[in-house]
Amino acid sequence: MANTNLNTATLYVVATPIGNLADMVPRAVETLQTVDIIAAEDTRHSARLLEHFHITTPMLAYHDHSDERQLQRLVERLLSGQRVALIADAGTPLVSDPGFRLVRAARRAGIAVVPIPGPCALIAALSAAGLPSDRFAFEGFLPARAGQRRGRLETLAAEDRTLIFYEAPHRLAACLDDMAAVFGGGREAVLARELTKAYETIRAGSLRELQQFVGADGNQQRGEIVLLVRAAAGAERQVSAETERVMGVLLAELSVRQAASLGAKITGVKKNLLYQWALGRSG
Repeated sequence: MANTNLNTATLYVVATPIGNLADMVPRAVETLQTVDIIAAEDTRHSARLLEHFHITTPMLAYHDHSDERQLQRLVERLLSGQRVALIADAGTPLVSDPGFRLVRAARRAGIAVVPIPGPCALIAALSAAGLPSDRFAFEGFLPARAGQRRGRLETLAAEDRTLIFYEAPHRLAACLDDMAAVFGGGREAVLARELTKAYETIRAGSLRELQQFVGADGNQQRGEIVLLVRAAAGAERQVSAETERVMGVLLAELSVRQAASLGAKITGVKKNLLYQWALGRSG
């Protein structure tokens, strides 16, 4: 195994598999075997991982709902010279998982924080999606309430980077409906589900096609889900929220060509730009 160079008074942020246990890196195993304590999001869940790799290091629970006393106990352990490893249920801690407060407190206390990199669902999905990956924005989980979710998506409609979301399986269909309504059904997207697991699915298509795919197969509404959406096209980026509102009213009553013509007179935006924007929304 590679030497982890474990020092005293160090917080190790350790990535663990998102499904396939063979993805556990040797350095992560060695780190978990040799630290003094493991701070786990769910000790019962992580017990299976530790058992598989014959790791007997004691665990304690630490997650975003842990109170300030638990945080301080861990900081005190670090200040006393102990080595602490932080793990989430799966993947890289702090990526839509607990840990921010602990890492921040450790750094403020002058404690070394060392990342032990490994699996991460959003990076795995991006690497296989076939969408532009030079610039991307990770949005984590969207709000559970429909109104709030749509509101958040509306603020991202003109984003010029690939968008990456995590979503709960029971909200997947509703989320795709909202994305199609806000971004346009023709926007390119990718559904990445159960990555590295037996029923891994990576499905590319328009948002409308993904709606149909998920609606026709209930199995797609299970497991861990990553949604990736291509950046807005030039026309989508140049249309303001107010112009979108005006065009929405016009498109409800007029053809795309008529709405673009009248919308240009109302907003001052070029007719061709509005026409292309409207086509993208209805595609």
